[in-house]
Amino acid sequence: MSARGRHRRYKPSTVSRTSLKVTASGAGIAIPLVGAQVAHAAPQDVWEKVAACESSGKWNINTGNGFYGGLQFKQSTWQAYGGTAYAARADLASKEQQTAVAEKVLAGQGPRAWPNCGPRAGLTRDAARPAAAQQAAAKKPAARQPAKPAQDDGDKAKKASKARAERLQKRTTYEVVSGDTLSSIAAEKQVGGGWQSLYERNRSTIGGDPDLIVPGQDLRLTGPAQKGAQPRQKQQRPQRERQQKQTRTQAKPEPASATAPVSGAKPSTGYRATGANWSSGYHTGVDFPVRTGTTVQAVTRGKVVSAGWGGAYGYQVVLRHSDGKYSQYAHLSAISVRTGQSVDTGQRLGRSGATGNVTGPHLHFEVRTGPGYGTDINPLAYLRGRGVQV
Repeated sequence: MSARGRHRRYKPSTVSRTSLKVTASGAGIAIPLVGAQVAHAAPQDVWEKVAACESSGKWNINTGNGFYGGLQFKQSTWQAYGGTAYAARADLASKEQQTAVAEKVLAGQGPRAWPNCGPRAGLTRDAARPAAAQQAAAKKPAARQPAKPAQDDGDKAKKASKARAERLQKRTTYEVVSGDTLSSIAAEKQVGGGWQSLYERNRSTIGGDPDLIVPGQDLRLTGPAQKGAQPRQKQQRPQRERQQKQTRTQAKPEPASATAPVSGAKPSTGYRATGANWSSGYHTGVDFPVRTGTTVQAVTRGKVVSAGWGGAYGYQVVLRHSDGKYSQYAHLSAISVRTGQSVDTGQRLGRSGATGNVTGPHLHFEVRTGPGYGTDINPLAYLRGRGVQV
């Protein structure tokens, strides 16, 4: 869709944090399936949060992408729920009028009418029940439970003990998957002693190089270190080295390919563009005008060095590539990777959004010679040098 968001000058007090929940679609509202009803209104601050996520709180926004107003109504939904009684389109109505129509949509469709922003902002279908029904539910006395025989206590204790034993059993091993490291496994599974302890328990499985673990290996998360396995390892050293060399040869990567950070979109704001209030005086990357929820992918293989909140950039991911360059993907609504993870070309990093200092949903993409701000180079030249036409 043609959403042409542009950056504002960084103001720390005005940045908005929104949902990290990954969604399969954007912020559009579907045609209602059931009729609206008189509803108990959701708190106004909740609607403010939804608007902050959907449109950065711009109640009169119209970017030309088919969604209007602070809560990003489709025109068909606005008409079906009586919005035209206020204005022809949602962006022409006041905040209060948009909220009134949104209450009817919530009653008819529930919070999933805003699939990405609604649930995370605190919208619930309970908030759309008639007030009389809510009050009746609140006044309804809790049902008294019949007394159970004393022997039930013993049964409960046995079941709890069995469940605890099963949980412990499940946590004693871990199967390595692509992208894992001993450090990431130890942190995720809370292994006492960190990766060193995990390595000591699995020397005979891993071999002499703790940095080389192979998908499919079963690692023990608990138990004593395998000190007794050292002599046997030395006797098997030639065979193990041959196996490790064969594994490295099989896993040797092909020449890295490249792709665009989003599919089917052309940049709307070019590199080093001027005329806006950017803090550096010019645009340090390029903007791709895509709607909230669009898949954002790694332009080439790399390692995640940052995944989280980035101030004016909102939610962002930064990768370090084998050529020493860094790529940045900013203003995301969702993040799908973690710091330290290795990613392949085209692997999903998250979904586009409008977090941080923006005026509408889009992807801000940069290429840098270092991990920090101010080391930017032309990102389009970087991609074109790798055969990507953008």
